[in-house]
Amino acid sequence: MSNEEQQNISVSSVTFSTDDIRWMEYAINLAEKGKALGEVPVGAVIVKEGTILGEGFNQPITACDPTAHAEIVALRQAANHVQNYRLVDSTIYVTLEPCTMCVGALVHARIARLVFGTTEPKAGAVVSKSQLLVSDYFNHRVEYSSGLLATQCQHQLSNFFAMRREQKRNEKKNN
Repeated sequence: MSNEEQQNISVSSVTFSTDDIRWMEYAINLAEKGKALGEVPVGAVIVKEGTILGEGFNQPITACDPTAHAEIVALRQAANHVQNYRLVDSTIYVTLEPCTMCVGALVHARIARLVFGTTEPKAGAVVSKSQLLVSDYFNHRVEYSSGLLATQCQHQLSNFFAMRREQKRNEKKNN
């Protein structure tokens, strides 16, 4: 057994490598950058053969762009980096299950693999509300797995929303 195989971990019958863990931790750190700007903390990084092609965090508010989800920002940067809108053989790590828009963009970009941390029960388009990546009408299949560092990803989001609710309560008190 190789050293890499010995360092793999399993979550819900899915095995993640130490590289997977490293890149999800990287995405979690990106999400913190968005949080610092008052954005919902979601981070994404696109990797191919151990090299970062693109990265992003949510910024629809600061960029005044409803499409500026972490995945879209990372896709734009990666496509620019490789000078091609096709990101064949790459993996995207995202802290939160992608929405419909982002799933469509991942398919169009020909992302090979999606790894996300926690589910999005209200609008997730991979396993929660829709299961778009198992649809037979797309001309490309994106392999996906979820649950990597899910607790950390979920806490990052729930702590952010708890902080926002507290801020709103304080604003009401002060008015």
